[in-house]
Parts: sequence; structure tokens; C-alpha cells
Amino acid sequence: MNLRDLRYLVALAEHRHFGRAAEACFVSQPTLSTQVKKLEEELGVALVERTPRKVLLTEVGREIAERAREVLNEVEQIRAIARRTRDPESGTVRLGIFPTLGPYLLPHVVPEVRARFPKLELLLVEEKTETVLRLLREGKLDAGVLALPIHEDSLHAEFLFEEPFLLAVPESHPLAHRHGLKLGDLTDQSLLLLEDGHCLRDQALEVCHLAGASEKAGFRATSLETLRQMVAANVGITLLPTLAVKPPIAPTDNVRLVEFRSHPPSRRIAMVWRKSSAMAGFLKRLADIFKALPQELLQTHPAAAAGGPSSA
Repeated sequence: MNLRDLRYLVALAEHRHFGRAAEACFVSQPTLSTQVKKLEEELGVALVERTPRKVLLTEVGREIAERAREVLNEVEQIRAIARRTRDPESGTVRLGIFPTLGPYLLPHVVPEVRARFPKLELLLVEEKTETVLRLLREGKLDAGVLALPIHEDSLHAEFLFEEPFLLAVPESHPLAHRHGLKLGDLTDQSLLLLEDGHCLRDQALEVCHLAGASEKAGFRATSLETLRQMVAANVGITLLPTLAVKPPIAPTDNVRLVEFRSHPPSRRIAMVWRKSSAMAGFLKRLADIFKALPQELLQTHPAAAAGGPSSA
């Protein structure tokens, strides 16, 4: 048994097809098939059910593939230790981030990362929270920037900052010129929300629950930009995170941004990584750059926000 054969088995478990698995491993299909067969002979168990249309792993095959994935991840950790020992600030970091934060946060921090770690290759993956967590568990990402809470005992969460929400309403809406909002002002309002799978949807639903508001029926957006345009079109109102309305985001006609009084609803952002990661020390230093985000970017003064000033 060797690492190469374990990689073949893991690829087969992921792709469920000999041809696609072989392509992912940069070998021919006969080579991959032969090595998997040899692994079965060595272990004395059937790992794969071969059917005319697709490949299925046996129950023991699935269990061994999962253990093989853990072994390969540990091997990569060993290599990471060696790389970091040679040069702590070089190499590659694979960072996951969710879609309602990535486009608005990264322009402010990536230049700082490049300036601080010029030899670092930062590979960014934008996915929904559950996908980022899965990729972290599988060792396919080194870290993720996610909203708290994270219910994963195997992950360390390094708090970065708290991002307040603003209420986005059309110019003609009764709340458009309110001098600061209380949650109670949203009672009986219907908010436009994102589709399932976005953590911002869960956060907005929590605000709705606290405020006695509800979700606008018959509509779920796929992105913050869709929500913004629906507000501009007088379809409804929504919550927008502060970074999503700060430059370089351009103002949107017919969208009024109204801030909340004293303690606005918000989301808490953290960088997370596996507790077992060999890169933990370096990731903490990387997280410090995200923590140093200019405070004005997290202030809810609508006059400086995209969408036009409020009289709050």
C-alpha cells in the first residue's frame, strides 16, 4: 500500500467514475483501475462495485476511502511543516470565504496581505458556509473566513470583527427618513431575503424573529446585488451588511440606507482552521491582517455608504 494508491481510491470516491478519477490524478484510466484492483487484492476486500454506468464504493470501500483522505491530509500537514520551517511566509494558503462577504472584504485586505507576505500565494475559494466547512474538514482548504457561531469541535475560530447591518429601503418608503431605527420599527414589515444556504439568510431571519418581521413571500435572491436591485425597483426592503455598501461599491439609485440606533443587528466574522493544522501559527498572523481592517469600514454612517445618505 502506498500514498499513490490511496489518492486513486479517494479520487474514485469523489468522482464515482474511473475516467474522471484518472483525469483528476493525471494518469490513464487503465493505470488507475489496475492500481485500485491491486489495492483490493492487498487488503483482501472489495472496495468498488463496478456497474455499466457508474462506480459505487462498497461499505468498507467508503470507510477506507475516508480514512485514506485523513492519511493524505496528515501527509500534507507534514509537508506544510517542512515548508513553513524553511520559509514561514512563503508557500500557498487556500482560503475559503462566503459570497456575501468575499467581494466586499477582500479588496480591503488582499493588498495588505500581498504587502506583508509578498512571497505568499493566496488561493481564494468563494463558497457557501457549509461547503467551506466541508472543504476544511477534507483538508482541501487551509482556512476559512466565516460568520460565527461555528459548531465544529475540530476547528479553531479566531474572531476578526463585528459587522453591523443597515436597512435598505426605497426612497419612498415610510422608514426612509427615520432618525435611526429600533428593531421594533420592523414589526409587521416583510423583508427580502437570500435563498437557502446563505448564512446571511439565517442572520436576517434571526433579526426578523427578534423584531416581529417576516420574509416577503414568493421571492428569494441568489446574491446581495439582486437584493439591492429589488429594493431599487420598489419590490421591498432588506438588510445589507455594512461592508457591502462601502466604497468601492457604487451608490444605487432609489436605495436609502437607514442605520439602527445604539446596538444595531450585526454578524460576527472569524477566521477558522483545523486545530491540528501545521499552519496554525502563520494563520494567526494572517488573521491579524484581517483584524486590522480600518474601523471606518465597519461604521454604519449611511452618508458614506453606497445607496445615499439617511437623515439619521
